[in-house]
Amino acid sequence: MSSSAPPLIVRQLGLLEYSLCYERMRNFTQTRDKATPDELWVVEHPPVYTLGLAADRSHLLALDSITEQHIPVIQTDRGGEVTYHGPGQVVVYLLLDLRRYKPEGKFFVRELVTRIEQALINVLHSYDIRGERKSGAPGIYLPASGSPFYEPDDSAGSANIHPGDHTRWHGAKIAALGLKIRGTGCTYHGLSLNVGMDLRPFGWINPCGYAGLATVDMASIGVHAGLHEVQERVVDELRQLLRIEPAANQTETPEPANLALAEE
Repeated sequence: MSSSAPPLIVRQLGLLEYSLCYERMRNFTQTRDKATPDELWVVEHPPVYTLGLAADRSHLLALDSITEQHIPVIQTDRGGEVTYHGPGQVVVYLLLDLRRYKPEGKFFVRELVTRIEQALINVLHSYDIRGERKSGAPGIYLPASGSPFYEPDDSAGSANIHPGDHTRWHGAKIAALGLKIRGTGCTYHGLSLNVGMDLRPFGWINPCGYAGLATVDMASIGVHAGLHEVQERVVDELRQLLRIEPAANQTETPEPANLALAEE
């Protein structure tokens, strides 16, 4: 990133309704200009299902349970299918101007996705968990059956791993990502990493449109970490892999002028 670019602002938004956060992201992106600093929004959402632009609502499998639990279903403009957000999950939204990342003003989408995925892999590795990419399916997964998903291969002696039989989680998805990139090169939406959640709502959908895909969190495979600690590690990895200069963290929401609804 150019040294002349404004430093990155990290906003810790706490627990925030998805619909409000979505409005703020869209309006921030609509109203930003070349001088607007890039931002990472770190947030935790109450239970919510979100649908990507091409999402098929038939992937909402248990409408009775979803209705009974009063979980909203919100149409969005990100890529991908249906996913679930809820307490105990790290969510980071990347509000970036990609024109800053290459001298010729180009930052290819695949490269950005690869770097985000690598940040998640590195965070999991820091907790002795082996995360992997899956061809054609953005996100991070535990290795398939027959491959160890602990780092090191033998979890004995690791301070992060609590022993147990976790083999049923082989191949399960532990992190997701979905982005919107406008013609201006500005991004919003982002990533999620499951830390310690109630996983039942994932069973009421085909996560990311894949029938039978298991979804796991760190706690379910014996790794117990504080949400704030994991949030910080994700932000640090994103800074390093995107080579963004840090600025002071912010705990307040964006300026009021950026909070109103903005149309495309």
